[in-house]
Amino acid sequence: MLNPKEFAAYYAIGERGKSSGQVLFIEIDPSFRHPFFKIDEGIARCIPESDGRPKSSVYIAIYRVLEHIPIAAMGNLYYVARDGRALSVSKTPASNNENGLHLYLELAPTRPAVVSSLGPLDFKNLMMGQHGSFQGIPSIAFAELNLGDLAVDPEDGATDDLPYENIPHLRNCLNEVKTKPIASKMFDLSGYRVLSFRVIKNGVYVGNADEGLCVYSIPPPDALRKHHYDWWRSINT
Repeated sequence: MLNPKEFAAYYAIGERGKSSGQVLFIEIDPSFRHPFFKIDEGIARCIPESDGRPKSSVYIAIYRVLEHIPIAAMGNLYYVARDGRALSVSKTPASNNENGLHLYLELAPTRPAVVSSLGPLDFKNLMMGQHGSFQGIPSIAFAELNLGDLAVDPEDGATDDLPYENIPHLRNCLNEVKTKPIASKMFDLSGYRVLSFRVIKNGVYVGNADEGLCVYSIPPPDALRKHHYDWWRSINT
């Protein structure tokens, strides 16, 4: 019953002011229906509280969600800072926009961090099982993280601005992808414990086998400082 900005504050901070950190969510077309989800039953449970306050949330599903929602039904994605401020971003078609090495943090359905020589679109195709012997997954959401100089020089590139743990291991993984006949290599099987929006390079990608790949791009720092200063300040403090 909350609008996106109200839900962002509730989701990040909670009703009792207890911070849970940065969060992401995508607004779905209200008319979307799928037999996998009991959406109408959930909507029926969205009734005001006894004191008149709107219902904050009702869970519809927590398992195998992404693969049952088409990209066409997805609206804006909200990057929500720790203090509940939200940056709303619309989706655009994604492509292999840059050369060099990449660091991807998978968000769903699995959470490993992976280094790769593949651009975002080719990485999505690899994960869909369209290359090699990997069986593939039905859908994927992932973020590309900034590598700085390591994207072109994993052995000697500067790492002063990179906040990642175990930089020597990251260098080794990147160097293997660069020098050996492998397209991708696991960097962290458990996934990053905290996804900091300030290290996202291009944005969050969502893809599947039927509809391709879209990206929810974060504007460049200059644009954030000019047009979204409060949010930019929130993620950098």
